[in-house]
Amino acid sequence: MGATHSASEEVRELEGKTGFSSDQIEQLHRRFKHLSGDQPTIRNLRKGPSGLADEINFEDFLTIMSYFRPIDTTMDEERVQLCRKEKLRFLFHMYDSDSDGRITLEEYRNVVEELLSGNPHIEKGSARSIADGAMMEAASVCVGRMEPDQVYEGITFDDFLKIWQGIDIETKMHVRFLNMETIALCH
Repeated sequence: MGATHSASEEVRELEGKTGFSSDQIEQLHRRFKHLSGDQPTIRNLRKGPSGLADEINFEDFLTIMSYFRPIDTTMDEERVQLCRKEKLRFLFHMYDSDSDGRITLEEYRNVVEELLSGNPHIEKGSARSIADGAMMEAASVCVGRMEPDQVYEGITFDDFLKIWQGIDIETKMHVRFLNMETIALCH
């Protein structure tokens, strides 16, 4: 019983941290085990603030997946806005690879090039042009008209919030992955 009590306590803790129900945690744990090949971690090659973060455990996996939960329709406006900000902060950190609080042109180029690298119809130069154009647009939204000698240092989180203003990220940034049919299709 000690192990069962400990496991249920751990599940309750994960419910509080992630907002998932115990059934959803169980479903995601099965999916995690499938993805990890029944290992305790999944390999990750993204660089973290303290160097290469090469493994993601189940709690990390749940935390990441929690950002993609659909918005609960019973939430009040304040809670929806908080959820929106959390999703945007997560997204911001995906771009801010050196975790300095600013998305530089180089960081943005790297993400765009990585995202478009699988498309055989888009060359690396085109991906750079797309990233450069998006950064120019970001600068115009965040700074306004710039002087020729003025340099845009990059997108801060406050700038990021301005850029995403009016875009329905709280309902667009979600995945319907918590029913058994969806999980079965992923195998």
